[in-house]
Amino acid sequence: MKQDKIFEALASTPRRQILAYLSEQELPAGDIAARFNMSAPAVSRHLSVLVNAGLISSERRGQFVVYKLVPDNLVNTLTQFAFEICPVGGPLKRESRRAKKAAG
Repeated sequence: MKQDKIFEALASTPRRQILAYLSEQELPAGDIAARFNMSAPAVSRHLSVLVNAGLISSERRGQFVVYKLVPDNLVNTLTQFAFEICPVGGPLKRESRRAKKAAG
């Protein structure tokens, strides 16, 4: 389940830090690695987990791989999760569906 992958990715402090850096700007892998006191392969594994969870994307630009945040995936997952655990989530979902049917 995609939601599980996202929460597993968020369970790691370095991965949350990477997301924070990428929320400000796109960064090449080398720039991300330079911000951490860990090996390049370890940073690469963290980036891979984030890509596989759909939280970031990568793009090759010449000899560099540049990473950027995919904010909609994080927001949608957290919103869905909040509605699932929120005691008022069910009634709000039903109200939203009724309003959508009435409008459409």
